[in-house]
Amino acid sequence: MSNSQDPLLPEVRQVKPGDCLLLCRCGRSSVLPDCAAACPDGLRLEPLREQFLLLCRCGQSQRLPYCDGRHNAPAPGVRAKWRRFWRGAQ
Repeated sequence: MSNSQDPLLPEVRQVKPGDCLLLCRCGRSSVLPDCAAACPDGLRLEPLREQFLLLCRCGQSQRLPYCDGRHNAPAPGVRAKWRRFWRGAQ
């Protein structure tokens, strides 16, 4: 069960050749990581191979449309990082 203080996690999206994506680079889209067709800052992506993308949904990344982990405060130490990883995987 999620509460309002939980971070908005990134989206893992599988893309394949033939897909055509318009992804947000400004962080203002109401449907992150996707971009409105009228936005001049959108990134048009047409993948040449099948791959997985880690896309930002919170708008805080400095590498939009890709997630750079800014949605999560740094974990103090290895033990805290492992706890975060295992909690998120369940």
